[in-house]
Amino acid sequence: MFLLRLGALYSNTLTLPPPNPNHSVVNPSKVIGWREHVPIAPAHFIVSKFAEGLKNSRWIYAAPDGNIFVAESQAGRITRFRDSNNDGVPEIQEIFLSGLRLPFGMLLLNNWFYVANTNALWRYPYKNLLAKKETKGEKVLDLPSGGNHWTRNIIASKKGNKIYISIGSFSNIAEDGIQKEDHRANIIELNPDGTGARIFASGLRNPVGLGLAPEGHALWTSVNERDNLGEDLVPDFLTEVSENGFYGWPYFYWGKNPDPRLKGPHPDLTKKSLEPSVSLGAHVAPLGLAFYHHTKASNLFPIKYQNGAFVGLHGSWNRSILAGYKVVFVPFKNGKASGPPEDFLTGFVANSSKSEVYGRPAGVAVLSDGSLLVADDASNILWKVTYKK
Repeated sequence: MFLLRLGALYSNTLTLPPPNPNHSVVNPSKVIGWREHVPIAPAHFIVSKFAEGLKNSRWIYAAPDGNIFVAESQAGRITRFRDSNNDGVPEIQEIFLSGLRLPFGMLLLNNWFYVANTNALWRYPYKNLLAKKETKGEKVLDLPSGGNHWTRNIIASKKGNKIYISIGSFSNIAEDGIQKEDHRANIIELNPDGTGARIFASGLRNPVGLGLAPEGHALWTSVNERDNLGEDLVPDFLTEVSENGFYGWPYFYWGKNPDPRLKGPHPDLTKKSLEPSVSLGAHVAPLGLAFYHHTKASNLFPIKYQNGAFVGLHGSWNRSILAGYKVVFVPFKNGKASGPPEDFLTGFVANSSKSEVYGRPAGVAVLSDGSLLVADDASNILWKVTYKK
Protein backbone atom coordinates (compact mmCIF):
# COMPACT_ATOMS: atom_id res chain seq x y z
CA MET A 1 0.00 0.00 0.00
CA PHE A 2 1.26 3.47 -0.88
CA LEU A 3 0.57 6.19 1.69
CA LEU A 4 1.04 9.96 1.57
CA ARG A 5 3.67 10.88 4.15
CA LEU A 6 3.66 14.41 5.51
CA GLY A 7 6.61 16.57 6.44
CA ALA A 8 8.49 16.69 3.14
CA LEU A 9 12.12 17.79 3.26
CA TYR A 10 11.61 20.29 0.44
CA SER A 11 9.15 23.15 0.85
CA ASN A 12 7.47 23.72 -2.50
CA THR A 13 5.54 26.90 -1.71
CA LEU A 14 4.45 28.70 -4.88
CA THR A 15 3.14 32.16 -5.57
CA LEU A 16 0.89 31.66 -8.57
CA PRO A 17 -0.20 34.43 -10.96
CA PRO A 18 -3.94 35.13 -11.33
CA PRO A 19 -5.71 32.87 -13.85
CA ASN A 20 -6.45 34.25 -17.31
CA PRO A 21 -9.29 32.29 -18.96
CA ASN A 22 -8.73 34.27 -22.18
CA HIS A 23 -5.17 33.07 -22.60
CA SER A 24 -4.79 31.25 -25.89
CA VAL A 25 -1.37 30.80 -27.47
CA VAL A 26 -0.46 28.27 -30.14
CA ASN A 27 3.32 28.08 -30.52
CA PRO A 28 4.36 24.57 -31.53
CA SER A 29 8.06 23.91 -31.88
CA LYS A 30 9.65 23.22 -35.26
CA VAL A 31 11.95 20.18 -35.18
CA ILE A 32 15.02 20.71 -37.37
CA GLY A 33 17.05 17.63 -36.37
CA TRP A 34 20.38 17.43 -34.56
CA ARG A 35 22.80 17.63 -37.51
CA GLU A 36 26.22 17.93 -35.82
CA HIS A 37 24.78 18.88 -32.43
CA VAL A 38 24.25 16.74 -29.34
CA PRO A 39 22.46 17.44 -26.04
CA ILE A 40 24.45 19.09 -23.26
CA ALA A 41 25.07 17.37 -19.92
CA PRO A 42 26.95 18.56 -16.80
CA ALA A 43 30.75 18.32 -16.60
CA HIS A 44 32.21 14.80 -16.64
CA PHE A 45 29.11 13.35 -18.33
CA ILE A 46 29.35 12.04 -21.89
CA VAL A 47 26.39 12.07 -24.29
CA SER A 48 26.40 9.61 -27.19
CA LYS A 49 23.96 8.04 -29.63
CA PHE A 50 22.73 4.65 -28.49
CA ALA A 51 20.43 4.12 -31.49
CA GLU A 52 18.70 6.12 -34.21
CA GLY A 53 16.33 5.72 -37.14
CA LEU A 54 13.34 4.79 -35.00
CA LYS A 55 9.77 5.96 -35.46
CA ASN A 56 8.18 7.91 -32.62
CA SER A 57 10.49 6.39 -29.98
CA ARG A 58 8.28 7.45 -27.10
CA TRP A 59 8.99 5.24 -24.10
CA ILE A 60 11.83 3.09 -22.77
CA TYR A 61 11.67 0.04 -20.53
CA ALA A 62 14.89 -1.43 -19.13
CA ALA A 63 13.99 -4.99 -18.16
CA PRO A 64 15.70 -6.71 -15.21
CA ASP A 65 17.41 -9.20 -17.56
CA GLY A 66 19.29 -6.46 -19.42
CA ASN A 67 16.99 -6.21 -22.44
CA ILE A 68 15.97 -2.69 -23.40
CA PHE A 69 12.59 -2.14 -25.01
CA VAL A 70 11.41 0.96 -26.84
CA ALA A 71 7.78 1.66 -27.68
CA GLU A 72 7.58 3.14 -31.16
CA SER A 73 4.05 4.23 -30.46
CA GLN A 74 2.89 5.67 -33.78
CA ALA A 75 4.38 2.67 -35.59
CA GLY A 76 2.43 0.30 -33.33
CA ARG A 77 5.45 -1.75 -32.35
CA ILE A 78 8.04 -2.43 -29.68
CA THR A 79 11.72 -2.75 -30.54
CA ARG A 80 14.22 -4.73 -28.49
CA PHE A 81 17.82 -3.63 -27.91
CA ARG A 82 20.62 -5.49 -26.18
CA ASP A 83 24.23 -4.49 -25.58
CA SER A 84 25.77 -7.93 -25.12
CA ASN A 85 29.40 -6.86 -24.59
CA ASN A 86 28.90 -3.63 -22.58
CA ASP A 87 30.53 -1.41 -25.20
CA GLY A 88 27.63 1.06 -25.15
CA VAL A 89 26.33 -0.02 -28.56
CA PRO A 90 23.40 -2.44 -28.93
CA GLU A 91 24.45 -5.50 -30.96
CA ILE A 92 20.84 -6.68 -31.09
CA GLN A 93 18.12 -4.46 -32.51
CA GLU A 94 14.93 -6.17 -33.62
CA ILE A 95 11.18 -5.71 -33.71
CA PHE A 96 9.88 -7.54 -30.64
CA LEU A 97 6.11 -7.00 -31.03
CA SER A 98 4.09 -5.36 -33.79
CA GLY A 99 0.49 -4.75 -34.77
CA LEU A 100 -0.17 -2.89 -31.52
CA ARG A 101 -2.43 0.09 -30.94
CA LEU A 102 -0.37 3.04 -29.68
CA PRO A 103 1.73 0.99 -27.25
CA PHE A 104 3.43 2.86 -24.42
CA GLY A 105 4.10 1.33 -20.98
CA MET A 106 5.85 -2.05 -20.71
CA LEU A 107 6.50 -4.39 -17.79
CA LEU A 108 8.10 -7.78 -17.20
CA LEU A 109 6.35 -9.54 -14.31
CA ASN A 110 6.07 -13.23 -13.40
CA ASN A 111 7.40 -14.32 -16.82
CA TRP A 112 4.75 -12.23 -18.58
CA PHE A 113 5.59 -9.27 -20.80
CA TYR A 114 2.87 -6.64 -20.34
CA VAL A 115 2.12 -3.91 -22.89
CA ALA A 116 -0.21 -0.99 -22.23
CA ASN A 117 -1.90 -0.07 -25.50
CA THR A 118 -4.09 3.00 -25.57
CA ASN A 119 -7.26 0.87 -25.36
CA ALA A 120 -6.22 -2.25 -23.43
CA LEU A 121 -3.58 -3.92 -21.30
CA TRP A 122 -2.14 -7.07 -22.88
CA ARG A 123 0.39 -9.67 -21.77
CA TYR A 124 2.49 -12.27 -23.59
CA PRO A 125 4.58 -15.29 -22.47
CA TYR A 126 8.03 -13.70 -22.26
CA LYS A 127 10.10 -16.80 -22.99
CA ASN A 128 8.14 -17.45 -26.18
CA LEU A 129 8.76 -13.89 -27.37
CA LEU A 130 12.49 -14.16 -26.70
CA ALA A 131 12.57 -17.47 -28.57
CA LYS A 132 10.69 -15.82 -31.45
CA LYS A 133 7.88 -18.31 -31.17
CA GLU A 134 4.59 -17.11 -32.59
CA THR A 135 2.40 -16.46 -29.59
CA LYS A 136 -1.00 -14.90 -29.13
CA GLY A 137 -1.32 -12.29 -26.46
CA GLU A 138 -3.86 -12.30 -23.68
CA LYS A 139 -6.02 -9.25 -23.04
CA VAL A 140 -5.82 -8.40 -19.35
CA LEU A 141 -8.08 -5.36 -19.15
CA ASP A 142 -9.92 -2.98 -21.49
CA LEU A 143 -8.97 0.67 -21.02
CA PRO A 144 -10.85 3.84 -21.96
CA SER A 145 -9.45 5.39 -25.14
CA GLY A 146 -9.93 8.35 -27.45
CA GLY A 147 -9.66 12.05 -26.83
CA ASN A 148 -6.55 14.09 -26.17
CA HIS A 149 -4.37 11.87 -24.02
CA TRP A 150 -3.59 8.43 -25.38
CA THR A 151 -0.57 7.24 -23.38
CA ARG A 152 -1.10 4.38 -20.91
CA ASN A 153 1.81 3.68 -18.59
CA ILE A 154 2.23 0.72 -16.22
CA ILE A 155 4.33 -0.20 -13.21
CA ALA A 156 4.24 -2.98 -10.64
CA SER A 157 4.29 -2.52 -6.89
CA LYS A 158 7.48 -3.46 -5.06
CA LYS A 159 6.03 -6.85 -4.09
CA GLY A 160 4.75 -7.43 -7.64
CA ASN A 161 1.23 -8.22 -6.45
CA LYS A 162 -0.35 -5.08 -7.99
CA ILE A 163 -0.10 -3.23 -11.27
CA TYR A 164 -0.76 0.50 -11.65
CA ILE A 165 -1.92 2.06 -14.93
CA SER A 166 -1.99 5.80 -15.67
CA ILE A 167 -4.89 7.09 -17.81
CA GLY A 168 -5.04 10.72 -18.97
CA SER A 169 -8.16 12.82 -19.41
CA PHE A 170 -10.27 12.86 -22.57
CA SER A 171 -10.07 16.66 -22.84
CA ASN A 172 -8.42 19.77 -21.42
CA ILE A 173 -10.97 20.65 -18.69
CA ALA A 174 -13.93 18.36 -19.42
CA GLU A 175 -15.21 20.76 -22.08
CA ASP A 176 -16.81 17.81 -23.90
CA GLY A 177 -18.83 16.90 -20.84
CA ILE A 178 -17.86 15.20 -17.61
CA GLN A 179 -19.43 11.95 -18.82
CA LYS A 180 -16.59 11.66 -21.35
CA GLU A 181 -14.17 11.58 -18.43
CA ASP A 182 -15.48 8.37 -16.89
CA HIS A 183 -12.45 6.45 -15.55
CA ARG A 184 -10.12 9.08 -17.02
CA ALA A 185 -7.56 11.41 -15.37
CA ASN A 186 -6.58 8.80 -12.84
CA ILE A 187 -4.30 5.94 -11.87
CA ILE A 188 -5.93 2.55 -11.50
CA GLU A 189 -4.78 -0.47 -9.50
CA LEU A 190 -5.37 -4.10 -10.45
CA ASN A 191 -4.10 -7.60 -9.86
CA PRO A 192 -1.62 -8.98 -12.44
CA ASP A 193 -4.40 -11.14 -13.95
CA GLY A 194 -6.65 -8.10 -14.46
CA THR A 195 -9.02 -8.70 -11.56
CA GLY A 196 -9.74 -6.28 -8.74
CA ALA A 197 -9.40 -3.13 -10.85
CA ARG A 198 -10.17 0.09 -8.95
CA ILE A 199 -9.32 3.79 -9.06
CA PHE A 200 -6.24 4.32 -6.90
CA ALA A 201 -5.95 8.12 -7.31
CA SER A 202 -7.96 10.68 -9.30
CA GLY A 203 -7.96 14.28 -10.47
CA LEU A 204 -4.65 13.80 -12.32
CA ARG A 205 -5.19 15.42 -15.72
CA ASN A 206 -2.53 13.48 -17.61
CA PRO A 207 -0.23 11.33 -15.48
CA VAL A 208 2.42 9.87 -17.76
CA GLY A 209 5.63 8.92 -15.96
CA LEU A 210 5.35 6.38 -13.14
CA GLY A 211 8.07 5.41 -10.67
CA LEU A 212 8.70 3.88 -7.26
CA ALA A 213 10.96 5.90 -4.97
CA PRO A 214 13.97 3.70 -4.07
CA GLU A 215 13.59 4.64 -0.39
CA GLY A 216 10.13 3.73 0.86
CA HIS A 217 8.87 2.55 -2.55
CA ALA A 218 6.06 5.13 -2.67
CA LEU A 219 4.41 5.61 -6.05
CA TRP A 220 5.25 8.86 -7.88
CA THR A 221 3.95 10.29 -11.14
CA SER A 222 4.75 13.17 -13.50
CA VAL A 223 1.62 15.06 -14.62
CA ASN A 224 0.72 17.36 -17.52
CA GLU A 225 -1.64 20.04 -16.22
CA ARG A 226 -4.27 22.07 -18.09
CA ASP A 227 -3.86 24.57 -20.94
CA ASN A 228 -5.11 28.08 -21.73
CA LEU A 229 -5.23 29.53 -18.22
CA GLY A 230 -2.12 31.67 -18.44
CA GLU A 231 1.44 31.89 -19.70
CA ASP A 232 2.67 30.58 -16.34
CA LEU A 233 -0.36 28.54 -15.31
CA VAL A 234 -0.86 25.77 -14.49
CA PRO A 235 2.40 24.23 -13.19
CA ASP A 236 3.02 20.70 -14.42
CA PHE A 237 4.25 18.60 -11.54
CA LEU A 238 5.92 15.57 -10.03
CA THR A 239 4.06 14.16 -7.05
CA GLU A 240 3.92 11.33 -4.59
CA VAL A 241 0.60 9.57 -5.12
CA SER A 242 -1.69 9.15 -2.14
CA GLU A 243 -4.03 6.17 -2.12
CA ASN A 244 -7.57 7.49 -2.80
CA GLY A 245 -6.03 10.93 -3.27
CA PHE A 246 -7.75 13.59 -5.38
CA TYR A 247 -5.52 16.13 -7.15
CA GLY A 248 -8.06 18.67 -8.33
CA TRP A 249 -8.69 18.15 -12.03
CA PRO A 250 -10.78 19.56 -13.59
CA TYR A 251 -12.23 21.85 -10.92
CA PHE A 252 -9.06 22.87 -9.07
CA TYR A 253 -5.35 23.24 -9.73
CA TRP A 254 -2.30 23.16 -7.46
CA GLY A 255 -4.33 22.23 -4.43
CA LYS A 256 -7.48 24.23 -3.88
CA ASN A 257 -7.18 26.95 -6.57
CA PRO A 258 -10.50 26.94 -8.50
CA ASP A 259 -10.47 26.95 -12.29
CA PRO A 260 -12.69 29.96 -13.18
CA ARG A 261 -13.88 28.27 -16.38
CA LEU A 262 -15.78 25.65 -14.38
CA LYS A 263 -18.83 26.85 -12.46
CA GLY A 264 -19.93 25.59 -9.08
CA PRO A 265 -18.28 25.65 -5.63
CA HIS A 266 -17.84 21.86 -5.23
CA PRO A 267 -17.21 22.16 -1.48
CA ASP A 268 -16.77 18.42 -1.01
CA LEU A 269 -13.97 18.31 -3.58
CA THR A 270 -12.34 21.49 -2.27
CA LYS A 271 -11.61 19.79 1.02
CA LYS A 272 -10.14 16.75 -0.71
CA SER A 273 -7.95 18.43 -3.35
CA LEU A 274 -4.27 17.71 -2.63
CA GLU A 275 -1.30 19.93 -3.42
CA PRO A 276 1.39 18.22 -5.55
CA SER A 277 4.92 17.61 -4.31
CA VAL A 278 7.16 19.39 -6.86
CA SER A 279 6.45 22.07 -9.47
CA LEU A 280 8.15 21.50 -12.81
CA GLY A 281 6.92 24.71 -14.46
CA ALA A 282 3.92 25.55 -16.62
CA HIS A 283 3.40 23.86 -20.00
CA VAL A 284 6.69 21.91 -19.89
CA ALA A 285 4.89 18.58 -20.58
CA PRO A 286 6.67 16.09 -18.30
CA LEU A 287 6.67 12.59 -19.76
CA GLY A 288 9.63 10.48 -18.67
CA LEU A 289 10.25 9.57 -15.04
CA ALA A 290 13.06 7.36 -13.76
CA PHE A 291 14.54 7.07 -10.28
CA TYR A 292 18.29 6.61 -10.09
CA HIS A 293 19.33 3.79 -7.81
CA HIS A 294 22.59 1.87 -8.20
CA THR A 295 25.17 0.68 -5.72
CA LYS A 296 27.45 -1.16 -8.14
CA ALA A 297 27.68 -0.14 -11.79
CA SER A 298 30.42 0.62 -14.29
CA ASN A 299 28.91 4.04 -15.08
CA LEU A 300 27.78 4.97 -11.57
CA PHE A 301 26.63 8.59 -11.31
CA PRO A 302 27.93 10.77 -8.41
CA ILE A 303 26.30 10.34 -5.00
CA LYS A 304 24.11 13.46 -5.39
CA TYR A 305 22.03 11.58 -7.99
CA GLN A 306 21.47 8.50 -5.84
CA ASN A 307 17.75 7.89 -5.19
CA GLY A 308 16.75 11.05 -7.09
CA ALA A 309 14.40 11.37 -10.08
CA PHE A 310 15.11 12.22 -13.70
CA VAL A 311 12.15 13.74 -15.57
CA GLY A 312 11.94 14.22 -19.34
CA LEU A 313 10.19 17.48 -20.27
CA HIS A 314 8.77 17.10 -23.76
CA GLY A 315 8.21 20.85 -24.16
CA SER A 316 5.45 23.42 -24.57
CA TRP A 317 3.15 24.17 -27.47
CA ASN A 318 0.90 26.86 -25.94
CA ARG A 319 3.37 29.29 -24.43
CA SER A 320 4.76 32.32 -26.29
CA ILE A 321 8.33 31.39 -25.29
CA LEU A 322 9.23 27.71 -25.39
CA ALA A 323 9.47 25.97 -22.01
CA GLY A 324 10.68 22.48 -21.16
CA TYR A 325 12.65 20.68 -23.87
CA LYS A 326 15.16 19.20 -21.42
CA VAL A 327 15.69 16.52 -18.81
CA VAL A 328 15.72 17.73 -15.21
CA PHE A 329 16.87 16.09 -12.00
CA VAL A 330 14.99 16.26 -8.69
CA PRO A 331 17.09 15.34 -5.64
CA PHE A 332 15.55 13.02 -3.03
CA LYS A 333 16.32 12.13 0.57
CA ASN A 334 14.51 9.54 2.66
CA GLY A 335 11.97 9.00 -0.13
CA LYS A 336 11.06 12.70 -0.37
CA ALA A 337 12.01 15.46 -2.80
CA SER A 338 14.76 17.44 -1.07
CA GLY A 339 15.27 20.29 -3.54
CA PRO A 340 13.88 21.97 -6.66
CA PRO A 341 14.37 20.58 -10.18
CA GLU A 342 17.74 21.29 -11.74
CA ASP A 343 18.76 21.09 -15.39
CA PHE A 344 20.56 17.89 -16.36
CA LEU A 345 20.29 17.39 -20.13
CA THR A 346 19.77 20.57 -22.15
CA GLY A 347 20.58 21.94 -25.61
CA PHE A 348 17.37 20.73 -27.26
CA VAL A 349 16.29 24.28 -28.23
CA ALA A 350 18.09 25.47 -31.37
CA ASN A 351 16.56 28.96 -31.75
CA SER A 352 14.03 30.14 -29.20
CA SER A 353 12.95 33.22 -31.19
CA LYS A 354 12.03 30.96 -34.12
CA SER A 355 10.71 28.16 -31.88
CA GLU A 356 13.17 25.77 -33.49
CA VAL A 357 14.34 22.68 -31.62
CA TYR A 358 16.73 19.86 -32.44
CA GLY A 359 14.52 17.28 -30.76
CA ARG A 360 12.16 16.58 -27.85
CA PRO A 361 12.97 14.36 -24.85
CA ALA A 362 10.31 11.86 -23.83
CA GLY A 363 10.98 8.63 -21.94
CA VAL A 364 13.99 8.16 -19.66
CA ALA A 365 15.40 4.96 -18.17
CA VAL A 366 18.30 3.96 -15.95
CA LEU A 367 20.26 1.04 -17.42
CA SER A 368 21.93 -1.79 -15.53
CA ASP A 369 25.38 -0.27 -16.13
CA GLY A 370 24.30 2.92 -14.34
CA SER A 371 23.93 5.08 -17.46
CA LEU A 372 20.84 7.06 -18.40
CA LEU A 373 18.96 6.48 -21.65
CA VAL A 374 16.80 9.27 -23.09
CA ALA A 375 14.28 8.83 -25.91
CA ASP A 376 13.96 11.70 -28.37
CA ASP A 377 10.67 10.90 -30.09
CA ALA A 378 10.88 13.85 -32.48
CA SER A 379 14.32 13.11 -33.94
CA ASN A 380 13.97 9.37 -33.18
CA ILE A 381 17.30 9.04 -31.41
CA LEU A 382 18.11 7.28 -28.15
CA TRP A 383 20.72 9.29 -26.24
CA LYS A 384 22.95 7.56 -23.72
CA VAL A 385 24.45 9.58 -20.87
CA THR A 386 27.44 8.12 -19.02
CA TYR A 387 29.65 9.48 -16.27
CA LYS A 388 33.44 9.63 -16.49
CA LYS A 389 35.37 10.40 -13.31
